[in-house]
Amino acid sequence: MIRAVAFDVMDTLLADPFRAALEAATGLTVRELMTRRDPAVYPAFERGEISESAYWDHHAALGVEVDPAAFHAVRRAGTRWLPGMESLLLELEGRVLRVGASNYPVWIEELIEGPLAGRLDRVVASCHLGARKPDHAFYERLLTHLDLSAAAVAFVDDREVNVVAAREVGMSAHLVAGEGLAAATGVRRYLADLGVPVAREPAADLS
Repeated sequence: MIRAVAFDVMDTLLADPFRAALEAATGLTVRELMTRRDPAVYPAFERGEISESAYWDHHAALGVEVDPAAFHAVRRAGTRWLPGMESLLLELEGRVLRVGASNYPVWIEELIEGPLAGRLDRVVASCHLGARKPDHAFYERLLTHLDLSAAAVAFVDDREVNVVAAREVGMSAHLVAGEGLAAATGVRRYLADLGVPVAREPAADLS
């Protein structure tokens, strides 16, 4: 029996404006930044191993000027619900435990207090767990946090590598596919097939 549904947050429930925000903060394209920065730094930030200031200092050490205020302005302005996802979470209220399970740094706290408030029962991010998807440690620590077995948790993510890893630890898992409302409808059908009491089709897009 499914007792909890663990949703990835960014690009599954909410649009992720990270790339646009980073470009606004640095004046460089993401491709240009990727060729210059240490690829291990952002994952370390997401795991909570370094602070936000240390993350920005890494860019400065490479000669990249960063405007954190511009970054956060674009990030906040671009964070929005993807079609059909907010209404799905509202429909699941009281039926299963609604969990956010995200690779995300300390900025997750702002989302918990903002758009995710009242939509998810718990939010557990990589910065809380000290591990990132698709590392098995992320899922194992998530299950420990929830005090649930893998068989009791359904997992939903927009990245195949994360879905595969969830299945490897024993969870049922669904890869979000399609554009617009079709993506949320696919999640609904997946959950309904698992016996979660949710309509297979949205009554209306309330997002």
